[in-house]
Amino acid sequence: MSGWLDSPIMALMETGLDASSLRQKVLSNNVANVDTPNFKRSDVDFQQILGEALGEPPANLPLKVTSPQHIQGVQGSVRSGVVKDNSTTLRNDGNNVDIDKEMADVAENGLYYNSMTQAISNELGFLRTAIDAR
Repeated sequence: MSGWLDSPIMALMETGLDASSLRQKVLSNNVANVDTPNFKRSDVDFQQILGEALGEPPANLPLKVTSPQHIQGVQGSVRSGVVKDNSTTLRNDGNNVDIDKEMADVAENGLYYNSMTQAISNELGFLRTAIDAR
């Protein structure tokens, strides 16, 4: 009976909700630090998180070690998907947070989250219909 909720589509939608929740936290951190000197904005890489949910291998290649003195690369099975933007600076204090872009991203993320919850609700509605049809 619990297998009904363990479908691949439900797992994918759950990952989408988790990624959207993580992005909301990251974006709210950006907004909270809009006036912090030398703060660099961060965002969430949805493609990386989606690829991990689908079981795709990471895009980067493993490091080749030919000597025991080589520094080993950091290996991890699950990465957070949070990426920091160190390439730009909008102000003289080193901060690169654009409040208008952040608020637009918050609104976009809210729409994405709402669409994911609606999709999950529809999927559960299909299950409810199948159960009630007995």
